[in-house]
Amino acid sequence: MNAIATEFPATLEVDYPDRELNRLTTFFRALMVIPIAIVLAFVAGPTIHAGSRVAFGSGGVLFPATVLMLLFRQKYPRWWFDWNLALVRFSTRVSAYAALLTDEYPSTDENQGVRLDLTYPNAQSLGRWLPLVKWFLAIPHYIVLGFLGLAAIACIVIAWFAILFTGRYPRGLFDFVVGVFRWWLRVAAYAFLLTTDCYPPFQLSP
Repeated sequence: MNAIATEFPATLEVDYPDRELNRLTTFFRALMVIPIAIVLAFVAGPTIHAGSRVAFGSGGVLFPATVLMLLFRQKYPRWWFDWNLALVRFSTRVSAYAALLTDEYPSTDENQGVRLDLTYPNAQSLGRWLPLVKWFLAIPHYIVLGFLGLAAIACIVIAWFAILFTGRYPRGLFDFVVGVFRWWLRVAAYAFLLTTDCYPPFQLSP
């Protein structure tokens, strides 16, 4: 179940902005991100039915359905994978913008400077019963990521001040925040996107 990071089938890289960042949009970032966050909420949020014909939202990542399909049919429909991948990419771009990693407003379809990829799995090679317990097996990661998440928030606050005064995101803080994002992606790929049986490594680096 172990795999070294270079072989893990979920990758994330964010281009370091080696230039002066926009101080104005950085100062108002909490407000600037609201419109695109609302769009993301509609795309990723639960489906809401109005009457018998109208529905709002999409239901987010296709997790329960994928569990059942892998369990009973050992299939991972390609369009389900493509939907999950597109949604995770979009949400990561929004998160990267909120975390000040980029001052380019998040696109709904273009990758921009946030490069995220998942390997489409061969469902026949995945453990048939593992989807039922992967979320449980990943508990140690949730605990570690809880602490890392708090540290990442502190880094973002420090980076906010640094950008306002210097126009730059300190490289060490940038790499740490991206590393936390990368760790979350690997855990998500294993426990919820169900694209791999490789257990996520306990590390921030690529």
